[in-house]
Amino acid sequence: MLCCYMQNCKVLLLFVVISALATILHDAITCHWNFKMMMHLKKVQSKTLLFLKPITTFSSQFHKDSILIPPTKTHLYASFFITLVRLYLKCGRVNTASDAFLRMRNLGLVPTLPLWNKLLYEFNSSGLVSQVKVMYSDMVLCGVVPDVFSVNVLVHSLCNAGDLNLALGYLRNNVVDIDNVTYNTVIWGFCEKGLVDQGFGLLSEMVKKGLCFDSITCNVLVKGYCKIGLVQYAEWVMYNLVGGGVSKDVMGLNTLIDGYCEAGLMNQALALMENSWWSDVKVDVVTYNTLIKGFCKMGDLTRAESLFNEILSFQKDEDRLESYDVVTRNKIRNLCPTVVTYTTLISAYCKYVGVEESLSLYEQMIMNGIMPDVVTCSSILYGLSRHGKLTEATVLFREMYEMGLDPNHVSYSIIINSLFKSGRAMEALSLQSQMVVRGIYFDIVMCTTMMVGLFKVGKSKEAEEMFQSISKLNLVPNCVAYSALLDGYCKLGDMEFAELVLQRMEQEHVPPNVITFSSIINGYAKKGMFHKAVDVLREMVQRNIMPNTIVYAILIDAYFRAGKQDAAAGFYKEMQLRGLEENNIIFNILLNNLKRVGRMEEAQLLIKDMHSKGIDPDIVNYSSLIDGYFKEGNELAALSIVQEMAEKNTRFDVVAYNTLIKGLLRLGKYEPQSVCSRMVELGLAPDCVTYNTIINTYCIKGNIGNAIDLLNEMKSYRIMPNAVTYNILIGGLCKTGAIEKAMGVLNEMLVMGFIPTPITHKFLLKASSRSKRADAILQIHKKLVAMGLELNRTVYNTLITVLCRLGMTKRANVVLNEMVKSGISADYVTYNALIRGYCTGSHVEKAFKTYSQMLVDGISPNITTYNTLLGGLSTASLMGETDRLVSEMKEIGLVPNATTYDILVSGHGRVGNKQDSIKIYCEMITKGFVPTTGTYNVLISDYAKAGKMRQARELLNEMLTRGRIPNSSTYDILICGWCKLSYQPEIDRALKLSYRNEAKNLLREMCEKGHVPSDSTLLFISSNFCIPGKEADARRLLKVFSQKKNT
Repeated sequence: MLCCYMQNCKVLLLFVVISALATILHDAITCHWNFKMMMHLKKVQSKTLLFLKPITTFSSQFHKDSILIPPTKTHLYASFFITLVRLYLKCGRVNTASDAFLRMRNLGLVPTLPLWNKLLYEFNSSGLVSQVKVMYSDMVLCGVVPDVFSVNVLVHSLCNAGDLNLALGYLRNNVVDIDNVTYNTVIWGFCEKGLVDQGFGLLSEMVKKGLCFDSITCNVLVKGYCKIGLVQYAEWVMYNLVGGGVSKDVMGLNTLIDGYCEAGLMNQALALMENSWWSDVKVDVVTYNTLIKGFCKMGDLTRAESLFNEILSFQKDEDRLESYDVVTRNKIRNLCPTVVTYTTLISAYCKYVGVEESLSLYEQMIMNGIMPDVVTCSSILYGLSRHGKLTEATVLFREMYEMGLDPNHVSYSIIINSLFKSGRAMEALSLQSQMVVRGIYFDIVMCTTMMVGLFKVGKSKEAEEMFQSISKLNLVPNCVAYSALLDGYCKLGDMEFAELVLQRMEQEHVPPNVITFSSIINGYAKKGMFHKAVDVLREMVQRNIMPNTIVYAILIDAYFRAGKQDAAAGFYKEMQLRGLEENNIIFNILLNNLKRVGRMEEAQLLIKDMHSKGIDPDIVNYSSLIDGYFKEGNELAALSIVQEMAEKNTRFDVVAYNTLIKGLLRLGKYEPQSVCSRMVELGLAPDCVTYNTIINTYCIKGNIGNAIDLLNEMKSYRIMPNAVTYNILIGGLCKTGAIEKAMGVLNEMLVMGFIPTPITHKFLLKASSRSKRADAILQIHKKLVAMGLELNRTVYNTLITVLCRLGMTKRANVVLNEMVKSGISADYVTYNALIRGYCTGSHVEKAFKTYSQMLVDGISPNITTYNTLLGGLSTASLMGETDRLVSEMKEIGLVPNATTYDILVSGHGRVGNKQDSIKIYCEMITKGFVPTTGTYNVLISDYAKAGKMRQARELLNEMLTRGRIPNSSTYDILICGWCKLSYQPEIDRALKLSYRNEAKNLLREMCEKGHVPSDSTLLFISSNFCIPGKEADARRLLKVFSQKKNT
């Protein structure tokens, strides 16, 4: 508490001093201004009032009039201004400091050389390197002759800015006698740019000028070579320079150890510390911290903890210090853990172990009397945010101020990033404003974080403005910033702008990296422009930018999603041929594909294959397995995965548990509150996704009241609902037809700072389409746009899809023209919607013309495109043309799916092509697909029409075996079929009775399952029973079924 109090006092004192100095300057200048103004007024008293106008002009020019300050006091005022500027810089108020300097120069005040040097040094230390060159030029123009210190600061700023040619120019200038510090600075500049050999070449120049290189020169070069990965060469340079007379020190040792650690050569790093050549150099706590950091980076926490315990053993020797001399005692004290030691381990625990362990170490740190700094707290903030504990992270963030630790731009960046990811954009923007008010420096990372977050919440214009502000803040956009901007455009589907960003990167000499190209490939793949995506992949290789596993993961996943199984498998093999190792991401993509195509029974084989390659499932893979099994309805398999996780001590995180909750609730066997309470028992705090899952369950059941109660509950627990929460409620209300209530929830959503999203638009448009009125649909669409809905491709596609489903293709084409005029091109979703619309309206020719246009525009059709066209041909009874279309589909690498087979089997069955129908059915079963109940009904109907009721019954049994549940149509077909057989006059009485019994048993089963017979079935039944002596039974049956139909 005393430490916090003292720190707060220092800050307060600093602001008091600034305020006092500002007041003194203001009062002094005001006094002179009043005196000059009185003298001026006396001169103009005899003149007319019209001549008072120049007085205003004079006052407006006052700050440029150096005469106002007496020449004898210019040095005093200049000293005051310099002090004020330095204080502003120390407080981080860089813009105010720059303004104060400009005010000083506008007053004509010229500081002395020592004051100029202080200014140059402070601005350079504050990172305002671009202003140092301007100040230096201003100083020379004022007639102040620079000294070697001035030149050294200038050279350092130029090296910082990457202007090495100009730095070399000042180095070789004979105006000022430069020293070894100047050379060391330029060598450092070359090393920072990776041009270490050029820096090494300056050593000969130093020798010619009679300047001795020292341990700093040596350490700078060693660090430079380590930085570019030449650690062994760096060690050779160290040995040779030390052999030439340069003294070795612990800083050089630590630099080499850090080089080996960065290269992942931890055994060599440890061996270096034990090398006898370094025996006369005593290791310090920085040595241990460097090694601990290296092991933490490698994920080897066991060895990191071992080193940490070794330091603690020195600390425990404190009790026996009295037996040592003073020198040894100081050495032991210096080898105590520092805040850096603890922070490094805390950060590693957050990344590899868990938040609880990091908090335990944090507590141990405080108990040992080591106070955390802002980096420690930022590490814990990262850990909490990473593990879904955003509420706890925000609490710690607020407590940092109470601890006397002002959060820096890194702390803000972590919280803002997490808020954006959780959809809490308003809170993120509020923190950004707080940063501005508190004068916290925006670095390139912070600007990039804001840009990514704004794109994520759909604020693309604000994201673009944030990118523009980078240059306004005197920052230079790097590859990460450009890649974030490009990725934002790619996710919006605006590939033209993305390509322009790539061109600008090349113009600004910012080379794109593998992440940049992966964003472009992802953008094209999501649009279905696979040829473009592959072209970018080939371009990468030509530029010697080798694609990594992530690039191939994007392509494999995209092709799988599009149903192009062979193409996906091709890229999987290509990845293996390039020697790229498979990882959990690839594993997850393969799992998701099995989940998508309904082949989760192959998941176990995939797991065995991954195990053989040394890949163990991670928490994400387990989540995918649980989700896949639940979606397939295999509850036992899903729960067995949960059991496996427990046996392997794989902890559930919030995301995995949310997946489990979603699966359990989907089965309808569990109460929402019971699964939620179990989550709390596991020490996991329900988050917004948890509540969204439960709210969604209530909405599916039609229990909107409970869903709204849960919304209020999550607010009371300070878990703010996000856009997904409101969209779930809007979707639930729309399903019940309560559009007005849905609009009420939408209004609350707007009040909370969330604008309508494409999913909001989709729900409300589908609900309004029930009226089958285009004007009602377009009215809702316009209202949502007025509320802030961004008109993007998804929104236009939804509107076109809704209109096309109702057969309103003319209206849909009007919307398409509007979409194209606004600069948004059509994609495969747009074309599929139009094709479906034409097929719905029985305009098959127009559907195929649209398909042809799709190919001309370079949009790759997907499996849905072909299924829709096949469905159109089936409806129009043009099954003869399906073979050609299926061949086209296979030629481009698309594999028929269950829907394709269902359409073909049903289509051939309806037109009487029984042979083709059965042939395709057999192929479908062989491929592992299960026909729908509707497809089985068509096949059963074919047999029933032909009087082959035994085959029809066998097909029913097969249908039941494969898990398909008969519906009322199945029973109608079978009952009518058996009744028709019993009408045949040539069959004997026993056979006729057996046929009637079959019909009677099916009728009983139909009634037990809650199905109601159709009118034609009732006629067959009544005529069947209406034989002599059975009239009463027929009337009773008809009465029962008519009552059921009315209810």
